[in-house]
Amino acid sequence: MLPKVYFAPAGGQPGRGNVEKIHMLFKEAGFAEVIHERDLTAVKCHFGERGCTSFVSPALLRPLVADIIEQGARPFLTDTGCLYFSGRTNARDHLIIAAEHGFSPEAVLAPIVIADGLRGSDVKAVRLDCKHFETVDVAAAIYDADSLVVSTHVTGHGLTGFAGTIKNLGMGAGGRRMKLAVHDQVRPRIDAEACDMCQGCLENCPAQAISERDGKMFVDTDVCIGCGECLAMCPSRAVRIEWRGNPSEAQEKLAEITAAVLANKKGRVAFFSFLVNVTPSCDCWNYSAAPSVPDIGFMASKDPVAIDQAASDMVMRYLAEESQAREPSAQTKSTFLAGAGTASVRQLVHAQELGLGSREYELVRVGD
Repeated sequence: MLPKVYFAPAGGQPGRGNVEKIHMLFKEAGFAEVIHERDLTAVKCHFGERGCTSFVSPALLRPLVADIIEQGARPFLTDTGCLYFSGRTNARDHLIIAAEHGFSPEAVLAPIVIADGLRGSDVKAVRLDCKHFETVDVAAAIYDADSLVVSTHVTGHGLTGFAGTIKNLGMGAGGRRMKLAVHDQVRPRIDAEACDMCQGCLENCPAQAISERDGKMFVDTDVCIGCGECLAMCPSRAVRIEWRGNPSEAQEKLAEITAAVLANKKGRVAFFSFLVNVTPSCDCWNYSAAPSVPDIGFMASKDPVAIDQAASDMVMRYLAEESQAREPSAQTKSTFLAGAGTASVRQLVHAQELGLGSREYELVRVGD
């Protein structure tokens, strides 16, 4: 039997808007079976970088949290610190940004806990013995939670092309060692002939690895953290990615980290994806690009691979329809369509190989 992915289109009518559809999806997907009374339930989400406005709003997370509370559980919203220098590097500053973006117990009905602690060192080692990792550092608050609801904002990404559940957990639920491991092969180079010297990459590089010398832009590969965001944001497509090895390995590493995150949560995880404000850049960036497609809707499933495959299929279908009407933006081409030099499908193939789920699925529409 194929895993079910429940889908509700965005928008609606009086009494059946987006909030009501989120409640419907929670019920139809059987999430009440995942969350038990008195559970400490981690809701993995993203609070957005300062300057970003496209993250999933507290108003859309609140009904999800309300349904968890109705099961008698004790939810908390959570994320981990980022690898590069920003307002989310440590837990104290991360909480301030979350508050600035409206994430408060009053707004979302739950407190916020930064999963990897004050400086990103609060992790639990999980034995994996996979292709790339023998052990994976999982953020302690996520590891220790009784159950997990993965709230994913589907976007593009400069490194992974498509960013869904696997990227959310593979990048956002592991420790700093894991984030470094995912990025360790990626180094950008700027094509001087294609570069128009807009200096957007210099001004916005999170690691301050880009400089201007003699009228050209250069990347200091010793400082670069390999995040790939310069690739995603370059309007002239002058950034080239040089891989130190096989580019598929970064995709596979995300799947393996996700496997470790889910290892002690069998039957205790629910996956929810938001296909709204689907921008070519992820919510870690300090601005929000124009959406690549119109708001599509919401998905819920107990299968992380199936929900990502369904979301990817739907976004790519909308992109194909959009490309017939008008030319996609350079950012959209360099992320969703190019995948930073490697097909984003590899993360889903490897996740399926690891037994995390199935790329084949049954799509069930609700809330029409």
